[in-house]
Order: sequence, then structure tokens, then C-alpha cells
Amino acid sequence: MQVLSEGQTIRHEQYGLGTVTESNNERTTIDFDSHGLKKFVTSIWTAELVGEPPADRPTRKRGRRKAVRK
Repeated sequence: MQVLSEGQTIRHEQYGLGTVTESNNERTTIDFDSHGLKKFVTSIWTAELVGEPPADRPTRKRGRRKAVRK
């Protein structure tokens, strides 16, 4: 298995559907729908790639703090 992009969807034989949260040459972290976060050794784990990450990641607008009146 190769290094995956954050946001890609995979299907694992044991854990089911999950979303890649982090991946590098050593470890890959997947957030599974039913099993939570799991870490795998990137070079030896196997899974089926189901979906690509969203083209544009949604960005959050940073809100302004309201001034405190004294």
C-alpha cells in the first residue's frame, strides 16, 4: 500500500469504511466509522481505495472575538 492523501476513503477487510486522517512512509492513520482511529504500518497493511479526497477542502472562517465592555 502506498502513502495516501488525507480525506481519501478506504475499505478495510476487518474494520470496514474509513477516512484517511494522516499518512506517511511509516504510518497511516484511518478514522473508521464503527471502530474509531486505527494506526497501521504503511508498508504492510492492505485496504481497498474507495474514494478520493474532496477537491476543495471546506475552510472555516475565523470569527472575531467580541470586545468586552467594562
